[in-house]
Amino acid sequence: MPDVESVREVLRQVIDPEVGVNIIDLGLVYGIDITPGQISIRLTMTSPACPMGDMIMSDIDAALDAALPPEIGVVVNLVWEPPWSPEMMNKDARGHFGW
Repeated sequence: MPDVESVREVLRQVIDPEVGVNIIDLGLVYGIDITPGQISIRLTMTSPACPMGDMIMSDIDAALDAALPPEIGVVVNLVWEPPWSPEMMNKDARGHFGW
């Protein structure tokens, strides 16, 4: 089984196409839980009206499918609480925007 950090590294490959920053650095991933045979991910979008939400979800599936053995199931839960805010971005993402 992969660990949380290795899953985070895979998710760093998933870029929000509107802003050109990965979903980890943007602070969109709220949690990664690993149990035998399954990885559960809680994430949000920058807003409920995010036009790239479906594309980001598809990119998450593709990145994890390529990186994980087929016997490991993945559940991605889109959540809205707490609401995302720019303060959730890491230092690198804030620097990308000049903040």
